[in-house]
Order: sequence, then structure tokens, then C-alpha cells
Amino acid sequence: MDVLRQIPIGQFAAPDPAEAAGGGSWLRRLDPRLKLAWTLIFLVTPILAGPLWRLSLVGLLLLITAVSGLSWRLWRRSVPLLLALALLVGGLAALLPAGSAPPAPLQRPPAELRLEPGPPGTAPPERAGARWVLLRQGPLVVTRRSAELGLNGATLLFTLVHSANLLLLSTAPEQLVWAISWLLAPLGRLGWPVERLGFILLLALRFLPLVQEELQNLLRSVATRAVNLKRLGWKGSLGLVLAVGERLLANVLLRAEQGAEALLARGGCWLAPELLHRPLVGGRRQGLLNGTAAGLLLLVLVLRWKVGAL
Repeated sequence: MDVLRQIPIGQFAAPDPAEAAGGGSWLRRLDPRLKLAWTLIFLVTPILAGPLWRLSLVGLLLLITAVSGLSWRLWRRSVPLLLALALLVGGLAALLPAGSAPPAPLQRPPAELRLEPGPPGTAPPERAGARWVLLRQGPLVVTRRSAELGLNGATLLFTLVHSANLLLLSTAPEQLVWAISWLLAPLGRLGWPVERLGFILLLALRFLPLVQEELQNLLRSVATRAVNLKRLGWKGSLGLVLAVGERLLANVLLRAEQGAEALLARGGCWLAPELLHRPLVGGRRQGLLNGTAAGLLLLVLVLRWKVGAL
């Protein structure tokens, strides 16, 4: 069973009849330049952001996925799997020791700090401030620093992978290349080969399914040989992983060489971005969709500037 093909991550999926019967996905009709800008928002804004902003981005991504109109089969497996992976990474980061900074030298002698006793029957006086240790269960200790690392790692992993996955699921490679070429058009005046860069990117996107197929074949070959990792030990297991990675790299490079030779033998040439994709022109509904997406994009940028540090 092709497990990797059952979880379409990073691949463009054409609309199926059920999706077309429901009116189609608005995410597919959105201008690819706006989709690329939204993806950059999800990739860049978590940098130096607070936990509230990171959690808000995760919730926004889940909301967009739920109302995108994409077929349920496209994300019913990838989203739970990615959420579980993010929670696992965040849990490990929170439970593992985060290290402690060396104590700062005292500026004044401790004898100067005296806590006055309160009225009779009240709790003894304590120093004010938030607790550093949030959870202590046997050998497991969760501090404020480790909890922050776990939250940052989990949210960053989910936003990076799922935002790029939504872009690639709903955008054809030709549309994505056209959008990037449109953004790089000013560099053409400086002598940059923008058209060649777009064509190279298109070929790279076309090779993603080939890489997935090679990885699937290697995993199947290891499974059919009934390799017992416990008997191999950690050295043997590490050697097996390195051997599989080496073979994967060799097979991918061989596929790339074969594709280049076939392209040259057929007199291949690059095409202008205008011939790869033509943007949708006209239509009040399309203009309203693009205008709403652009307005929400500006609103998110303003919110990041105002409340992003929370």
C-alpha cells in the first residue's frame, strides 16, 4: 500500500467532481500572488512573536482549511498527522531540560530584604512573581522556559508545513511559477534571467512526486526484507538509515540526469511566464474575492505590529 500517496502533502490536487459540484474551492480561484503573500505571512510573522500570536496563526490556518472548500479527503489525514507530530515535538521540547542561566550576582546583601509579618491568621509573606516551575511530576519538570520552547516548536512546525501544504495543494505549479516570476520581474531589468529561474522552479516542482516515489520504493524494499532493527543495534540501524539516504540521493540524481537528457534530446526550451499561466480576468466575484484577501492581509500585518508580541 502506498502510504505516502494516501497523504498528499506538497502536491497539487486537481478538483474532483464532488468539489466541482459544490461550487469549487475559493482557495483555488484566489490569485496565486495573494496566496504566495499569505504563505509568506505565515512563514515570517511567527519570528520573534509571542505565544498568543503563534496560537492565533494555528487557529487561523485550521479555520482556512475548514472553510476553504477543498475536498475533505485532501486534508483529513494530513492535518491530524501534522497536529500529532507538532504536539509530540512540543511535548518533548517541554519535558526535556531547557538549561538554566547562571544566577546573577547580588547587587545588595540579602539581609536588607525583610518580609514584614502579616495579620494573625494570614499566610506567611512570600516574594511576589510568577512561578518558574510550572509542573513537577517525579523526574519530569516543566519550567516556564521549557514550556515556551515547546509551544514555539509545535506552533512553528505546524504553521510552516501546513501553510506551504495549502499553497501547493490549491495552486498548480504553472500558477506558482507565474506568481514568482511576476514578483521577480523587476530583477529582469538588472539582467537576471527571470524566465530561466521560473522554468527551473517548474522542473523542481515536477520532480517532487518522483522523489516521493523513490522514497516509497526504498521503504517498500526495506519492509520486504523483514529487517529487524532490534537485532541490528543502534550502529546497524544508523548504518541502514544512511545507506537508504545515500541510495535515495543517488536515485534522485539519476532521475534528474535522465530528465535533463530527455529534455535536451527533444529540443526543450523554456517558456515565458505568460505562456505558462494566464490570470483570471474580469468578474465581479473574482475581484471581490481578491480584494477581500488583500484587505485581510493588510489587517493581519497591522495586528502583528500591534499585538504580535503578546
